[in-house]
Amino acid sequence: MSNVILQAQGVTKRFGNLVAVNSVDFTVKEFEVVGILGSNGAGKTTFFNLLTGLFFPDEGVITYRGVDITKMSAQDRVEKGLTRTFQLTSTFDNLTVTDNLLLVYFRKNHASSIKDLLLTTRKSHYQNPKILDILATFNLEDVKDKLVQHLSLGEKRRLEIAMAVLAEPRVLLLDEPLAGLAESEIKGVLDVLRQHIGKQTIILVEHKISHIENFVERLIVMHEGRVIAEGGYEECLNHPEVRRSYWQIESEDGVENA
Repeated sequence: MSNVILQAQGVTKRFGNLVAVNSVDFTVKEFEVVGILGSNGAGKTTFFNLLTGLFFPDEGVITYRGVDITKMSAQDRVEKGLTRTFQLTSTFDNLTVTDNLLLVYFRKNHASSIKDLLLTTRKSHYQNPKILDILATFNLEDVKDKLVQHLSLGEKRRLEIAMAVLAEPRVLLLDEPLAGLAESEIKGVLDVLRQHIGKQTIILVEHKISHIENFVERLIVMHEGRVIAEGGYEECLNHPEVRRSYWQIESEDGVENA
């Protein structure tokens, strides 16, 4: 499987007597779009934290592009191209949308010049083609001069994802990117993410499963720290263990367990 970009083998994480992630195997191919689904307490966020280096597993191995990153720091994973949005996109609320994007651009391309950018020269870069392109792609042109603290939740979410994309990661990990958004904002976020299918590997945790039906190529369903189903959207949602554990449907006739 030469096009595998990220893999977890037998990964386990314990917190005292609680086994939050229990011997999970997980493989993602380059440019694949994968959703991780599960109820609260299923272990999906802990597993996400293991993939991104916020936690280290007690057992198992995580590899990225064939290299063992099990004990690699979160920052080193970002530098390698494995980015979870908030690892890079802690926005500066007292700066404009454009200035936040410029910070990411300079961190990626001119790290030693960030101080100069903040203090003296940033306005000279406002017409940078990459900045203009990312503003257009993520529908942020109308708010480009707005302070981030005055953005709506949907606008800020688009900015955060735009900042992560601008950093050009190979793998973009999104933890509930649609949380708290209105229906119109959800459509906007998914529309811009679709433009990056085939350009980046995308892994997302999401509760609003109906919205990602036509977005993800594959689902992973977790329950009590284990992967209980994996495959296509319909295949996973109709899996007997998913029906029992996630939907709380016990019988084959579809009667819900109260």
